[in-house]
Formats: sequence, C-alpha cells, structure tokens
Amino acid sequence: MAASTRAERIESRERNPKWRNVPLRIEMSECINCDACLRHCPPQFGAIFNHSIDVIIIPELCSGCDKCLPPVCPVDCIYPDPDWKPAPDDWWQEPTTADVY
Repeated sequence: MAASTRAERIESRERNPKWRNVPLRIEMSECINCDACLRHCPPQFGAIFNHSIDVIIIPELCSGCDKCLPPVCPVDCIYPDPDWKPAPDDWWQEPTTADVY
C-alpha cells in the first residue's frame, strides 16, 4: 500500500504514486536563501529544509503543489524535476530534526 501520510513517506522514503505533479527542485546557484519556500511548503508535505548552507527539497515528500513558486520565491529558482532521483541518505536526517519553521 502506498505511503499516504507524511510520517509514512518519511518511514518508507517513497513518494506517493498518486501524485500527478513531478517533485520540484531548487537551483542553488540562483537561490538567495531567503527561506520563503520553506515557510510556504504545506506541513502535510514538509518537503523543504535547510541543509547546511543549501535549501533542499526532498522529492519523496514533495507533491509538486507549487505553493513555493513565485510569487513566494522572489528569484524564481524552483523548477519541476521530471528526472528526479531519490534523496541522498543524509537529507533524510532533516525531517527528524527540530526546525525553526
């Protein structure tokens, strides 16, 4: 059965196959680290994190809902990622840490 809750997606590290939109990615060479995207990612997905100096989107948690796109993102550095790959292992530490947002 497909992981439907955020907790289940974190546990299984799998994206819900029912989501029609592809996950999004942040182009860090364009990002200004304003964290607006992080604050606008709906909590039921909670896919955006500060990871060291970068801001990342864990594709398995991202529904592609577009809530982080302009006008939220002032520099338009978030793009659809149709060729997404599973998040690296170290990214999965982020959902288990206390986040200020």
